[in-house]
Amino acid sequence: MKVFVDTSAFLSLLNKEESNAQTAWEIWQQLGAKKAEITTTNYVVIESTALIQNRLGLDAVRDFQKLFVPLISLIWVDATLHKIGMSFMLAANRRQLSLVDCVSFATMRELNIEHYFAFDQHFDEQGFTKITV
Repeated sequence: MKVFVDTSAFLSLLNKEESNAQTAWEIWQQLGAKKAEITTTNYVVIESTALIQNRLGLDAVRDFQKLFVPLISLIWVDATLHKIGMSFMLAANRRQLSLVDCVSFATMRELNIEHYFAFDQHFDEQGFTKITV
C-alpha cells in the first residue's frame, strides 16, 4: 500500500506536545509493520523543514532528516505538477488551502495514491482516505 505523508504528520511525530503526537506514532508504527510505501514530495519536505526549524529548532530538523526522510519515497515536483497545483489552488479560491496541499493532491492523483497520513481535513475534502489507528 502506498501512503502519502503530509507536514502535519511529520510535525506530530517530532513534537510530543502536539495533540496528535500519540496517534501519529501509532500510525507510523502501523505503517512500518505493514511495510507501506511512504511517499511525499520535496515541497512537503521543504514545508516540514521550515516549520520544524521554526517551532522546534535545528536539532529537530536533524532528527527529521536522519530518522524520517531516508524512509520516504520522495517525489520531486516538476513544472507540470507545480502548474496543476497552482491552477487548482487559484480555482479553489480558498485562503487556507496551500499550494503545497494542492501539489500534494495532484501528485496523489498522478500516482494513484488513495491513502494519506496527515491531520489536515483538506485531504478528506478531496476524497482521499485517511490512515487511522
